[in-house]
Amino acid sequence: MQQTTMRKNIMKVVMAGLLCAVGILIPMVSPLKVVIPPASFTVASHVAVFIAMFISPAVGISVALGTTIGFLIGGFPIEIVLRALTHVVFTAVGAFWIKAKPDMLKGLCKSTFLSAVLAVLHGVLEVLVVLPFYIADPGKYGSFFMAIFLLVGIGSVIHSMVDFAIAYVIWQPLKKSFAVTQVK
Repeated sequence: MQQTTMRKNIMKVVMAGLLCAVGILIPMVSPLKVVIPPASFTVASHVAVFIAMFISPAVGISVALGTTIGFLIGGFPIEIVLRALTHVVFTAVGAFWIKAKPDMLKGLCKSTFLSAVLAVLHGVLEVLVVLPFYIADPGKYGSFFMAIFLLVGIGSVIHSMVDFAIAYVIWQPLKKSFAVTQVK
């Protein structure tokens, strides 16, 4: 029994480390990115965080924190680092929700609902993080509606749902091929 627990813990640490590496690498090297300050969108940049969230709350939160540190060390602007830090919140909410109701990842309707709720939370959190920067220097980003509401808010919702869909598609064969299920 103890060996099984130890094996699961080792799996969690290894998966979290690998997903952190992927989560840090994608935004740094991906050619599929659009940066319109204060927003930045890199296709698949949230995939590692979502896959970690599907595994367990501990792995999800660890990967969200690890990727945030990666953005900080990578020299990204503070607005982007703080936006990455908000991923801890929506990842924790999603991971604990999935832990309580694992069937949320079964079927298109339930997973889309989960994705939409988390995407709205993601967008709201990122708007709240960017808002003080806008208030401090409104001329830096242009109109509030365009920069904060559309680009950061609505843009984050759409980006989050696209990345959730990519992660969900990757997760389905991954969990079957390697017998990786929710570790808990």
